[in-house]
Amino acid sequence: MSGIIDLKHTRVYQEAFQEGKLEGIAEAKAEAKAEAKAEGEVLGKLRSVPAMLALGASPEYIANALGLDIEEVRQIAQNQSQDNSGNKN
Repeated sequence: MSGIIDLKHTRVYQEAFQEGKLEGIAEAKAEAKAEAKAEGEVLGKLRSVPAMLALGASPEYIANALGLDIEEVRQIAQNQSQDNSGNKN
């Protein structure tokens, strides 16, 4: 066991360990950035749904055109119709 402990204290091991940590951090940052970009794109699409509904587009058409889940679009449409009916009273 002392051979393993001694290996961890070598300069080569320490440099390789540090390099691995840096690569892991860089990879995690890149993945987080890609996820944030994808989330931003979806949010942008979801924000355009009410305008498309107001223009008379069907939820099915909107989901297909924007590449969104039909249930998400239907939920937005339902919320929008509830908001509109609440504003009229």
